Amino acid sequence: MDNQQYFSPSPRSESNPAMFEVFFAGHTFSFMTDAGVFSKGELDKGTRLLLSSLPHDLEGDVLDLGCGWGAVGVITGRLYASAHITMVDINERAVQLAAANAERNRVRANVVQSDGLISVPGTFDCILLNPPIRAGKKTVYRLFEESAAKLKAGGAMYVVMRKQQGAQSGMRHLQTLFTKVTILDRSGGYRVFRCMGEPNDGI
Repeated sequence: MDNQQYFSPSPRSESNPAMFEVFFAGHTFSFMTDAGVFSKGELDKGTRLLLSSLPHDLEGDVLDLGCGWGAVGVITGRLYASAHITMVDINERAVQLAAANAERNRVRANVVQSDGLISVPGTFDCILLNPPIRAGKKTVYRLFEESAAKLKAGGAMYVVMRKQQGAQSGMRHLQTLFTKVTILDRSGGYRVFRCMGEPNDGI
């Protein structure tokens, strides 16, 4: 199934691109999606909740980690004029789509193909993540840990997870990496976390 390979570097499914529109915060966005990429053809509920939980004064260096076809990075780049967007994904097809969708929606963004943050330079004021749950807990927790190391002092990481897909245990792990983990939204079976502060060194 496509949703079982969206976290692989090279999707095996045959390309079948499709264009659709997203309406969010009074704006209309046009996106191209494709087979082998997460949430083809729609803005999934978790991502919508994540975007709705962001502060009104978001600015600085913003990372869309596991960007897929670019929903979070593109929408954030349009809504927050002072945000400098970087989008990252392991999936080469997703990276190509994200870059094209940023250009299509007139959003300036640096788009990088990388397994997590291995190939991503710099640090960030804000990291946004809808983690690839089907990639397994080990991969998801590695992304949490790499993000904690890449967050600037005073920055925040925002994570959305479904309650039935490990949100409670995910929050416990995040609490070992950040001094303050706050639940911003707990609707529709999802949890949106804001993570701030220096790592706790596992304490």
